[in-house]
Amino acid sequence: MLMNYVRALPNLNRNVLLYLAATALLGLAFDGGVFSVLFNLYLLRLGFGPEFIGQVAAAGLLSFSLASLPSGSMGERWGYRFMMVLGLIMIVGGGVLLPLAELLPKPWIGPNIVALYVIMFAGLGFYFVNAVPYVMAISSDDERNQAFSMQTALLALAAFTGSLAGGFLPRLFASWLALDSQHPAAYRYPLILAAALLLPSIWILFRIRRSETESPTEASTEPATQVTEHPSATPLVAPSRWALYSPVIITLLLLSIVRFFQVSGTATVYTFFNVYMDSALAVPTPQIGLVAAFARLIGVFAALSTPLLISRWGAANTVLLASFISTVSILPLALIPVWPAAGLGYIGVTAISSMRFPAYMIYSTALVPPNWRGTLAGLGEFAGGLSFAGLAFIGGFMVESQGFTPLFLLGSALTLVGTLLFYVWFMLPRNKRVPAPAA
Repeated sequence: MLMNYVRALPNLNRNVLLYLAATALLGLAFDGGVFSVLFNLYLLRLGFGPEFIGQVAAAGLLSFSLASLPSGSMGERWGYRFMMVLGLIMIVGGGVLLPLAELLPKPWIGPNIVALYVIMFAGLGFYFVNAVPYVMAISSDDERNQAFSMQTALLALAAFTGSLAGGFLPRLFASWLALDSQHPAAYRYPLILAAALLLPSIWILFRIRRSETESPTEASTEPATQVTEHPSATPLVAPSRWALYSPVIITLLLLSIVRFFQVSGTATVYTFFNVYMDSALAVPTPQIGLVAAFARLIGVFAALSTPLLISRWGAANTVLLASFISTVSILPLALIPVWPAAGLGYIGVTAISSMRFPAYMIYSTALVPPNWRGTLAGLGEFAGGLSFAGLAFIGGFMVESQGFTPLFLLGSALTLVGTLLFYVWFMLPRNKRVPAPAA
């Protein structure tokens, strides 16, 4: 299966390949890679606890959500690539300055960390919201399924490399600096290095030329439904704007609610897994990095298997299956307080997310007209980010007062709610508002 994708890579057009390279660097450095493994551990080394870590994560993820809402419209006005480059600049700038915040006077350290984290995640929102319509614009109809799956797989593979490196970098820098491996400086410099790794991705995006695959329909801002003149020349009454747009608006609303609940379990695990392993189970940082890296590696194969599953079962069934497996995968984290069980749960959640996301994008983008895809991406990322932010904020207080078990159980329960809502709203025949997309 992996070799089939490797052989298919040359068949993707140059613009898609460049985009995938830039996104892979984002996965290596930030989204699941070095930064994701080390940042919470860095805060622990600075003396902050789970409550502050949850507040920082919530602030950043809320920023991601709020930036996602207007991001699609901003991309339609100023260009999707411009917004993606702006997002990368914000991530790089925030990523370089954030680890230096500890050098400020003590009362300023916490507020500066929060502010810079907010900037970074706003940039992440700009990037990923505009990436969806951008990929649709630079790829042909035959390339899109493969492009989305390849994007998820490359993100997972890059995150595997970044997680693996991130676990060992603090020990390496501690050796170079003649410091204890628990010293904050041993984490500060790997975080700065992670931000610097993103600089080539900005140059790569500028190498992408205007797409020749964008169709007039995709470029149009007109609604997909048009009123045509009747053959008898009898004028028809044009439908109201609500009648014209309401099916799309309802679909967008339902998809956003489903997205909010479906990613809830992933939110709890991604935000607090390394804190749980470090503070509750006393697992060394290199071992945390190895578990995270292995989870991302399994995610590569999960993502690459997605087109096969979609062709056999359909996109909706693939999303439903992945969401249910995610619900079950969280339970070992909640119920079995030993690191192998926690690692197994994290691997399950991470790998299955790499399957659910491309299947969900393929399914959801087929439900709306092309000129609504930017709005779909913005609302989807807003809903997902709001879920992450809410659970990060609540989770920090839950961990301080009740421990990790209630938090992980809450994440599993909310994911189950999202699974059931998706089934009821989009899969029961009497409730289908639009036909399921073709594989």
